[in-house]
Amino acid sequence: MAAATLSADRGTLGSFVARHSIGLFLSAIFIAPIFWTLLSSLKPPPEARQPPLPPWPTTGFSIENYVALDSFGAGLWHSAQNSIFVSVSSVLLTAVISLLAGYGFSRFTFPFKNLFFIMILSTIMIPFQSILTPIFLLLATFKLQNTLTGLVLVYVTLQLPFSIFMMRNAFDAVPKEIEEAARIDGARSVALLTRIMLPLVWPGLVTVALFAFLNTWNEFIAALVLMTDQEKFTLPIMMTAVQSGRFGAINWGAVQAGVTVMMIPCLILFLLLQRFYIRGLTAGAVK
Repeated sequence: MAAATLSADRGTLGSFVARHSIGLFLSAIFIAPIFWTLLSSLKPPPEARQPPLPPWPTTGFSIENYVALDSFGAGLWHSAQNSIFVSVSSVLLTAVISLLAGYGFSRFTFPFKNLFFIMILSTIMIPFQSILTPIFLLLATFKLQNTLTGLVLVYVTLQLPFSIFMMRNAFDAVPKEIEEAARIDGARSVALLTRIMLPLVWPGLVTVALFAFLNTWNEFIAALVLMTDQEKFTLPIMMTAVQSGRFGAINWGAVQAGVTVMMIPCLILFLLLQRFYIRGLTAGAVK
């Protein structure tokens, strides 16, 4: 009996070690490029293009690459402010509109509801590049071309189909008995949505907001086509100036510094919100 118990314990320990060893190995594979980018951004410019392998540089770390990055275009901080404004505005508008639309499609009955929902989802199948010219002409008609506000409206429009789909699934996963009990207690529509339903669909809303931020923060094509004023460039557009270089020479240190600056907010937000993100993706999947 004791031998069988000891054998079982050894098998459990071996399985534990094997699982964690595989997990650590896979984590190292994914972390290695991030570590490489961060280390390269802190190298002196002559060493920035070299791989971070032994022998390690003896000149220490330097912030010269970040100083050089700030010399491109309107500057690093100015482009970062533009990206922050566009991303935060897009996230807020997308979250509010998708929350209301998802609640309406999930809980209300109105004519052609399913048809409208299918039409909204069908826009996901339209390649963005195919409608870029009409969008440009439409923004120019309303004097919104080459403005951050116009760029925000474009990003919100692109994010809404998927966001509405996610929020409708999140509301569908909430039992209707909870809503009926709140109505019996005298809760009105606004109070019911903000005080009862919102905490229950919060993971789905966080998932929508996180998707909207990541897509907007890293979006390149729309900003490149719609923005012509250097003062209004976002970080991805500023990176094109860094990558094109001067006199044909690419400043790899500045490129790595720019990549580091762009990925830090994404990593922080994902690590902070990953618990809600996973729950939000599975909302409505199982009933």
